[in-house]
Amino acid sequence: MPSRSLTRVNLYAFVTLWLPSVKHSNTRSLNPFTVSIMPGACSPLALFLCGCYAAALGAHTGEHGVAEHGDTGHYVAAVYEHHLISSPNPLALTSRKQALELMNQNLDIYEQQVTTAAQKGVQIIVFPEDGIHGFNFTRASIYPFLDFMPSPPWVRWNPCLEPHRFNDTEVLQRLSCMAIQGGMFLVANLGTKQPCHRSDPGCPRDGRFQFNTNVVFSSNGTLLDRYRKYNLYFEAAFDTPPQVDHIIFDTPFAGKFGIFTCFDILFFRPAIELLGDSAVKHIVFPAAWMNQLPLLAAIQIQSAFARAFGVNFLAANIHQPSLGMTGSGIHTPLKSVWHHDTENFTGHLIIAQVAKTPQGLGTENATEKVDPSHSRFLKLLAGDPYCEKDSQEVHCDGAPRWNMNAPPVFHAEMMYDNFTLVPVWDQEGYLRVCANGLCCHLLYQRPAVSEELYALGVFDGLHTVHGTYYVQVCALVKCGGLGFETCGQEITEATGLFEFHLWGNFSTSYIFPLFLTSGMTLEAPDQLGWENDHYFLRKRGLSSGLVTAALYGRLYERDHGK
Repeated sequence: MPSRSLTRVNLYAFVTLWLPSVKHSNTRSLNPFTVSIMPGACSPLALFLCGCYAAALGAHTGEHGVAEHGDTGHYVAAVYEHHLISSPNPLALTSRKQALELMNQNLDIYEQQVTTAAQKGVQIIVFPEDGIHGFNFTRASIYPFLDFMPSPPWVRWNPCLEPHRFNDTEVLQRLSCMAIQGGMFLVANLGTKQPCHRSDPGCPRDGRFQFNTNVVFSSNGTLLDRYRKYNLYFEAAFDTPPQVDHIIFDTPFAGKFGIFTCFDILFFRPAIELLGDSAVKHIVFPAAWMNQLPLLAAIQIQSAFARAFGVNFLAANIHQPSLGMTGSGIHTPLKSVWHHDTENFTGHLIIAQVAKTPQGLGTENATEKVDPSHSRFLKLLAGDPYCEKDSQEVHCDGAPRWNMNAPPVFHAEMMYDNFTLVPVWDQEGYLRVCANGLCCHLLYQRPAVSEELYALGVFDGLHTVHGTYYVQVCALVKCGGLGFETCGQEITEATGLFEFHLWGNFSTSYIFPLFLTSGMTLEAPDQLGWENDHYFLRKRGLSSGLVTAALYGRLYERDHGK
């Protein structure tokens, strides 16, 4: 695992995420100031010339623009993708003193980021999961890295101003002091311990709970609350809390924020339950997320959550490129600013002005007039007599006749699941593929057929590798090669341009719209929503080749095979 410390050059983006009057979401074409810096060009000089917007091959940051100073409709947020200074041997037993020496190296970098963020007027900053202590510990070897954690709802405490109130709280003290020094709310992740009686239900045999914990400090250093990760991801060092924490904290600048951690994003508790409070418009999300293409790259699922639930989503991922860990962002339902870098071993600070009240992407946002493509989609859904479907062709009133000689159906492994797919061979057409009760449909056209294989895939079943959860997926993906067996492989580059409608008869309302284009870049759908009991995604005018467009449905009630 890499253990290089950060360079002193901090890359940051200062952007506005608000489009009050835009009727479409192809943000890149709207932005004349976007700059791309090729590999090796991210020098201090290049950063100076590019102002506060930087992008590099393998390191991307999306969207640019600065709101008026003092704009009361926005707040200023920051997320930091931290390149971890890790223990050379996390399995070895060590002392508390040695553990603090290592953690303080990471905390020194955090403090530098808070200083930089404070100069930009940041009001809340989010740091990643495992960013202070690291990972791959055993239950015993992580113990010296754990802080004692009192219960914030019952104990009001300012660790910076009351450092001697509790023992083994050095990390909490430093984080509290950073919040004071920066004059900002601060969210960080650390390991914590809580003693218990062995006779208590659920108490581990060693007499203590060990939790993967997020903490929230106010700008005066007070510990406002803590969230203990509920959906652990192969984390032997930590315990699942006896009860799920539903943590919502209030801020004077943007109202209520919810909080959860990494793998939690795929489950109902606590992520979806938090949104039961309609006042929660913002989510903070520390993560140590390992990218998995084509459906679960970090920036892909982060932006999908923001769009699916109409919230602002502040995501800080750890930066460990050798482990496939990168991808952070500040996402709104309409736009994203993100960072993804697999080549450089440095941290990255994103600063953005975010609307206090996020605006959603609805069915009315794509166009005021029903164009021919959307008309054909609606007729296909309605089974219009002027839009006949049979084994040979589809003919919609006034539309070209598409050859519908049935393409071959095949199976391939994608995300460790057995997908049923059909190839997308033609320049335009309509395709349908089904599995179990889910049928996925694609109405598409493209300016030219690229020398690449694309496929429309469907999966409706229980995912059982690296977690157990039930998904319904409709996905248009670029395959790794020209053979059917390559469909589902991890690829990041593509040239195929599409205009399309993708839809399915989903059995759930919890659907994540996943969108990824060439070079690990994000684009926004033009339109999302329900039509005639089908959920659809529509996109026109891609600015780069399509890697993945998918509708990722979660049926939480079936997670245990019921």
